[in-house]
Amino acid sequence: MTQNSDPHTRRIEKLLAKRYGELHPRAKIKVYRYNPVSIRIRIIDPDFEGKTISERDKEVWSILRSLPESVRLDISVLLLITPREQARSMMSHEFEDPLPSGF
Repeated sequence: MTQNSDPHTRRIEKLLAKRYGELHPRAKIKVYRYNPVSIRIRIIDPDFEGKTISERDKEVWSILRSLPESVRLDISVLLLITPREQARSMMSHEFEDPLPSGF
């Protein structure tokens, strides 16, 4: 779990760990609340290799759609990358050391 977990982030983490993580055991899933109205999700998964962004989105959103709308509406970032893409992704670096929210 992330250090700043709240009920929505915990719910998302649990859902993704069960429905995505069980099918993709090498995936690294990180969820955190950036501010009161924003949750960020990053999945680093070698299984994304060769898949388009659209294909990745469809796969993960098919899981996230089962969440209540009130939870889904807080998701502001869904970053779906391979380990190779992680090094050059500025947004991925933000997950390691988030800048303070102005909110």
